[in-house]
Amino acid sequence: MTIYAAAKQSKPLRRFLKPQTHKTHSSSLFLRSLSAEPNPPLQEEDDESYIAQVVQLLQPSEKDWNFKQLHHLLFSDGSNPSLSRLFRITRRLNYSKALDFFDYLRANSPNQEDSELSSTFHAVLDVASREPSSQNKLLELYRRSKELSIPLNIKATTLLIPCLGRVGMVDEALIAFNKIDPSCKNTHVRNLIIRELLKWGQVDDALHLLDEMLEAKAEFPPDSVTGDFVFGALLKRGRAGRQISEDEIFGLVVKFGKHGVFPDKLKLTQLIMKLCRNGKIDDALDILYDVMKSEGVVEAASCNAVLTGLGRKNDFKRMNLLMAEMKERNIQPDAVTFGIVINFLCKSRRVDEALEVFEKMNGGENDRFPVEPDVIIYNTLIDGLCKVGRQEEGLQLMERMRLQNGCAPNTVTYNCLIDGFNKVGEIERARELFDEMEKEKVPPSVITLNTLVDGMCKHGRINSAVEFFNEMQSDGMKGNATTYTTLISAFCNVNNINKAMQLFDEMLRVGCTPDAIAYYSLISGLSRAGRLDDASFVVSKLKEAGFRMDAVSYNVLINGLSKKSKVEKVYEMLKEMEENGVKPDVITYNTLMSYFSKTGRLETAHEVLRKMLSEGLVPTVVTYGALIHAYCLNGDTNEAMKIFREMSCASKVPPNTVIFNILIDSLCKRSEVELALSLMDEMRVKGVKPSTTTYNAMFKGLREKNLLDKAFKFMDRMVVQACNPDYITMEILTEWLSAVGETEKLRNFVKGYEVSVSSA
Repeated sequence: MTIYAAAKQSKPLRRFLKPQTHKTHSSSLFLRSLSAEPNPPLQEEDDESYIAQVVQLLQPSEKDWNFKQLHHLLFSDGSNPSLSRLFRITRRLNYSKALDFFDYLRANSPNQEDSELSSTFHAVLDVASREPSSQNKLLELYRRSKELSIPLNIKATTLLIPCLGRVGMVDEALIAFNKIDPSCKNTHVRNLIIRELLKWGQVDDALHLLDEMLEAKAEFPPDSVTGDFVFGALLKRGRAGRQISEDEIFGLVVKFGKHGVFPDKLKLTQLIMKLCRNGKIDDALDILYDVMKSEGVVEAASCNAVLTGLGRKNDFKRMNLLMAEMKERNIQPDAVTFGIVINFLCKSRRVDEALEVFEKMNGGENDRFPVEPDVIIYNTLIDGLCKVGRQEEGLQLMERMRLQNGCAPNTVTYNCLIDGFNKVGEIERARELFDEMEKEKVPPSVITLNTLVDGMCKHGRINSAVEFFNEMQSDGMKGNATTYTTLISAFCNVNNINKAMQLFDEMLRVGCTPDAIAYYSLISGLSRAGRLDDASFVVSKLKEAGFRMDAVSYNVLINGLSKKSKVEKVYEMLKEMEENGVKPDVITYNTLMSYFSKTGRLETAHEVLRKMLSEGLVPTVVTYGALIHAYCLNGDTNEAMKIFREMSCASKVPPNTVIFNILIDSLCKRSEVELALSLMDEMRVKGVKPSTTTYNAMFKGLREKNLLDKAFKFMDRMVVQACNPDYITMEILTEWLSAVGETEKLRNFVKGYEVSVSSA
């Protein structure tokens, strides 16, 4: 039998079955009273006995309730029980019985007051919140409250807002919040709704409510809980809703600070790091100083974040000011603080200043900080010293490091020193340090291996590098892509392509994935050596590995193909460049112009130049040199000189020694010696230094014209400029001067003396 069926059996109760119209006035009175005090105090001493009797009657199944006795207990005097009694009775029941009791009251209450139903309904909500599957029950009750127009008090609303938020019904949560009496929207309730709004990305609604709390004389200002979840939400990556700008975050921090609410130590650090990452270092500093001045809690971590941001901008002035402020406010710096300052000073090659900071850590009483340098600080300083060529001081610092307890040199320490000695060519010292590592039982890393291999290769000791690599492999140290790339590049540079290919094959065989540099080095070396088929094979491997050819690689291949006169392949390469979105650069065009010029296809060379200009590329001295050389080879010195003049005036590309040499040699061969002499004068005016090749061309031209005095002057100029003659110079002058009886002048010239003091 249902509650309603039981009620029908009792005549006096039948009139309560119809839904009653709620009384707005009494609802408002109840709302205010309950909002202020959701759990009314006891009013009668015998309440406990009374409540126990009612609860006892409600324990059986609803069909077994003693409705007559229940009605007598609840409504014997013709009025309803007090709100306190109804609330307490309901809370003693489980959820299903509490809901049945609420339905019974709705159907049978003589007065049908809103306050009576509301109190009981809120008690049902409270019961539901403490039972399993509370969320589903609360949501069902919320829907029922809307259907029955039951006003919710503040306690009920605080239960429902998180529940609605958890299932994404944040708009409903906001509606429930807005229905609360404004005087009851305290900080706790506002925190609940703002948290849900931020969680679901309704940032503007959240900020609107937050602004009300952040007003200067807000009735319900923010508390530490508000600050904690607001700053946490704003700093959360990938959160829903629109992104809040750094300026908005900065403004919120300032407003919160006026109410004495600051981000906690962790969130303050995260906020400062976020601002610094986005280039807002000034805002980060302002926030830090604002929190300091407002007596908020600031620790070294937050200052370290600002110091890192300033260090990236090399703003050492403000770094020093912040360190002074930390000291003034007794914010204890840690090893990280000093490490940041020392690191950025060393990166800027201000090693002496870094050493001053290091000494301050254990300096005089005025500057003393109880912070011992750690391994990282020592390594940073040693690396900084080595990078500016002060390896010996680095070694001394390592010895000082040994004397500090718990701060022994490690692999990084030795790597820094080995790299330092490598860079100045002291390979033996670097190897001694490696031997010392083994003696001190400091394990070498692959970086140690690569550093030594690189140093040996750069100083021409490639075979030693290979031997060392093999030794390390036999000891169990495997090389990586950098190791193989260094060796491959070194062998390519000395044109030992076979060995480079062996290393490449070994690299693939041992499962070490080549990097882009390894592929590019090998392609370049093979192309220079004319082994284009092998270069194409490496290109195919490069593409299989997922790398793309860059302009440099294409240029190397195009140059190699041009030298082999494989024009069709060149065009294929150009087409592939276009398809892959790689634009030809100046080197590409210069290579093509050089090829077409040398093969006498001058019109095609000019077309390439026009294309180059249309792409917005500026011709270089190589560009003009290719055309000038081509015209000289074709005997057209007039056109060559025309391009030379255009180069000097219109394009403003200064000619170099190679250009002058091409022209002077060509003019002398065509007996245009006077014009060649004028170019020699032009070289002197423009500050272009002649080479031995320049003088050799002139001597040949002067010999044909028998201009001995001019030859003597050029011989003197060679002596003054310390331009040493080669075998071609000596061959020309020996034959000529011996024939005219000037062997003494030739002897003086060879000894480095001037020869034109006497006339021929």
